[in-house]
Amino acid sequence: MATIDRPTLYDDLLDLLVHSADVEGLLTYRLSESKQSRLNELLDRNRDGMLSPDDRMELEEFERLEHLGRMVKARLRQLSARHNGGD
Repeated sequence: MATIDRPTLYDDLLDLLVHSADVEGLLTYRLSESKQSRLNELLDRNRDGMLSPDDRMELEEFERLEHLGRMVKARLRQLSARHNGGD
């Protein structure tokens, strides 16, 4: 069975986002109030051991997207440092 090279998949997507998106928008992106509220609710339920299977899937999706967002921001900062002579 073939395995998926997840770092490569992330790198491809990161490169696309970093090179074709609004840099300032990506660096300052935050969840909307309603999404942040939902995330907080899921985190509270998780802490209390009260997540349903659907809630767990939703929380895991938030976590994946948060990870991707952090990776995008880190890549943008690396590129910025290189362009500004920091690397």
